[in-house]
Amino acid sequence: MTTLNEMMAHIRNCFLVAGSEDPMAEARIIVGGLLRLERSDFITRGEEHLALEDEARIHDAVGRRTRGEPPYRILGSRPFYGLELKLSKGTLEPRPDTEILVETVLDLVKRKRQQPLQILDLGTGTGAICLALLSELPNAVGTGADLSADALATARENAAINGLATRFTAIESRWFDNISGRYDVIVSNPPYIRSSVIPTLDRMVREHDPLLALDGGEDGLDAYRDIAAGARPFLNADGIIAVETGFDQREDVGKVFENEGFLRLKAVKDYAGNDRVQAFSAKN
Repeated sequence: MTTLNEMMAHIRNCFLVAGSEDPMAEARIIVGGLLRLERSDFITRGEEHLALEDEARIHDAVGRRTRGEPPYRILGSRPFYGLELKLSKGTLEPRPDTEILVETVLDLVKRKRQQPLQILDLGTGTGAICLALLSELPNAVGTGADLSADALATARENAAINGLATRFTAIESRWFDNISGRYDVIVSNPPYIRSSVIPTLDRMVREHDPLLALDGGEDGLDAYRDIAAGARPFLNADGIIAVETGFDQREDVGKVFENEGFLRLKAVKDYAGNDRVQAFSAKN
């Protein structure tokens, strides 16, 4: 039988050979997720022997990772803004930088936190953005729109897992096509990668995130044009739109919304110092 420390050393070496940038971090994510271990457990329980069935599960996961599958895809879920979110083939894996979009919206509505806000999340995927906002805005209700039936089913499941099902509705829609009503907050992390760049993406993204959630068209701006052109009838008078963008799209996305009569309220950088989020309001 193998101890936890011995298994971690073995996995680290496997991932190192496979070219992982941070093999020990990935080993902790996978083993911790499979065995429900906290970070401190790797220190306090390092000399404990693993059950044979746990060893088998870990070896299977290590094999999948060395063949290019992302760690959280192997686990089937990942944490986001304090929530645990299931992943599926039809969903983009939510990244930490997207939490900046959540923080930006919360800052802009901080005086309205107790109000019954209406939130619309376009291209909701796992439901990450909308559900994170609902978890912080106790009287808000949210609608998640997506073209993927698989993504919508996953978003509904994530709402239930996190105790938010009564305040979340999932609707199959291409942007605003099947949407009705007006909203205080419209959010989106739309596809924004140029079509020509898709083949050059990291293998973990290219092979495991859905193309529908990545491909933003020839210049990466197709989704922003559609959202900006369609949003006004669905936005309350004092409402806001907040979107995630690519690192080099600040000016281009700003112009898209300004051309449709929106005023930029805020532009926020990500943890690496790249432009990542923009928020807008409708000009009177």
